[in-house]
Amino acid sequence: MWSFLSLLTVASGTMPPFQLAAVTFAIGGLIGVLSWLWRPGAARSLKQPLIVWLLGAGGLFGYHALYFAALRLAPPAEAQLFNYLWPLLIVLFSAFLPNEKLKFHHMAGVLLGLAGTLVLIAGMRGVEISREYIVGYACALGAALAWSGYSVLSRPFRNVPSDAVAGFCLATSALSLLCHLLFEPTVWPSTAIQWLAILTLGVFPVGLAFYAWDRGVKFGDIRALGAASYAAPLFSTIFLVAAGYAEPRWSLGLAAILISLGGVVAAKDMFTRSKVRATNLS
Repeated sequence: MWSFLSLLTVASGTMPPFQLAAVTFAIGGLIGVLSWLWRPGAARSLKQPLIVWLLGAGGLFGYHALYFAALRLAPPAEAQLFNYLWPLLIVLFSAFLPNEKLKFHHMAGVLLGLAGTLVLIAGMRGVEISREYIVGYACALGAALAWSGYSVLSRPFRNVPSDAVAGFCLATSALSLLCHLLFEPTVWPSTAIQWLAILTLGVFPVGLAFYAWDRGVKFGDIRALGAASYAAPLFSTIFLVAAGYAEPRWSLGLAAILISLGGVVAAKDMFTRSKVRATNLS
């Protein structure tokens, strides 16, 4: 779902970033609220301690605010290089979680994924690090720290149901609206295609994807998830090429090999467990 973020954002027109975040996060939050209609009692998930709200809303809004700032203050390709450190940081930070062990193949997998992403971004767009964009780079790195911190710190709060993400999305929408009113002009879509792109953004990349991610980081193999996350920029570029917004290059194939290999290496434990279970069942 996150792989469609770039394509849908391009197709959504010229709506300013915070306005787009306010609208799409409102849609994403409403999806959760609507799901409560046939699940009585689910709304009680919003009754959480302040620290949970600070983590949830702060993680979602903090990441996107820093990411938008980075794209404004630095060239997109360079900003993305710093931003996509978050899967690597998730794997590193996971070592501090109880009952989690960081092994060589986890690091090898995530570094292969990072290498693939570097090849992808440098090959498709070109990269030139410059001191004049240092503030933008800092914002991009801050975004990576915000998202990796939110993801890893969600792990100890497994008892908080994913229904609470609806509240986090609505809070992020409100904060984004405030930033929009303070810093941006208001621009609405001019075509039905743009409206459809915005609606799709809210339902999937800025909606259901966050509910799925919440479930994944709380109950899945968080180190394998971190390495597998490098598939997002790869698929995103493939979708942009398929839609005619970017040109195919050799770097796309090499990045696909590196990122795929990294995901397989990092998920070694998962494959081993599956093989053991299959042997036991037989």
